[in-house]
Amino acid sequence: MKIICVGRNYVDHIEELNNEKPQEPVIFLKPDTSVFNSSNKFYIPEFTESLHYECELILKIGKNGKSIPENFALSYISEISLGIDWTARDLQNNLKQKGLPWELAKAFDNSAIIGEWQKFEPTDLENLLSRGIEFTLRKNEEIVQNGNTRLMLYSIPELICFISKFFTLRQGDIIFTGTPKGVGNTNSGDIFTGEFFNKQVLSLKVH
Repeated sequence: MKIICVGRNYVDHIEELNNEKPQEPVIFLKPDTSVFNSSNKFYIPEFTESLHYECELILKIGKNGKSIPENFALSYISEISLGIDWTARDLQNNLKQKGLPWELAKAFDNSAIIGEWQKFEPTDLENLLSRGIEFTLRKNEEIVQNGNTRLMLYSIPELICFISKFFTLRQGDIIFTGTPKGVGNTNSGDIFTGEFFNKQVLSLKVH
């Protein structure tokens, strides 16, 4: 199982971090060791003083595929949910200034929070995406991120088509589709909850 992440997929998030708008999807990977086990306690890593939350719509791949056409892309999704892509922002900024890869800041142990999976048929998912899937992240009961798939630079079918040109997608792979504006710092004691379709699918306390 691999985790494929999309960066800079919402214009407002690009602007809040003063990044350049990409000409094609920005892709990076997380290893399977980055997935947080919900039966454990989550702690802020000792190597960062600026751990940022980034809530994203996530996709689980249901069958193997390579060079997938956009019009068949949704049939490769078995379930969707919300996730948090933790980012050690201080490390990332330092690495970016040196022109180095981001893995130390993005792919460390427990850097991927996976919410409760929700199953949709491809036709239902197509209808939902045509209207826009809205999702929300709350920090200590206050809304900090509110995203909608209609605001993505690259749609979900476009992302699956692009990614599968370079990586064979396998059953069980996970795609993080990018985060909207509102990312911010995390402190010990914070409680995060994420919801879409009026259902809470993610809950996490930071220790």
